[in-house]
Amino acid sequence: MAARSKLAIPARFDDSVRQYERELMRFLLRATRDREESLDLFQETWLRAYRAYPDVTGADGLRPLLYRIATNLCRNWTRDRVRRARVIAGHSIDSAANALGNASVRGSQDASIDLRRTLRKLPTMQGQALVMRKFAGFDYSEIAETLGCSTQSARAHVYQALKKLGAARLEK
Repeated sequence: MAARSKLAIPARFDDSVRQYERELMRFLLRATRDREESLDLFQETWLRAYRAYPDVTGADGLRPLLYRIATNLCRNWTRDRVRRARVIAGHSIDSAANALGNASVRGSQDASIDLRRTLRKLPTMQGQALVMRKFAGFDYSEIAETLGCSTQSARAHVYQALKKLGAARLEK
């Protein structure tokens, strides 16, 4: 069995960083809506991907790995944020930020804010599947691999999210 060269990994990994860094950062910004948190999660994602990189097989193996790591980190971040928010007078930090932000937002940004609010109301898997499909351009097999579900489940998550978004628009 041929030994892998540890020196070859950083060069290939560096190319991968350049290829996926903007896409991954946009995904994390959409997921957290917080630049500082998304930068922290971005760094942690690449650190964990670097550790797993020698085991990645195939040309397309890194992209799903990155999104799986990023998705799991976002889930943990969201869970921890919710726990912290419950401690602070029973209010969600998001609710206070939305109330302050909504007072200063006008015009065409209203639709964007409404979409963000509706996306926050979606179940986690549906929201993540929708973002991956519509904003990151994933196909259903990549979404399934990233979320750890079947391709049919990935399709169902996207469909249900779109259905709920449509219903939310009709209510207005």
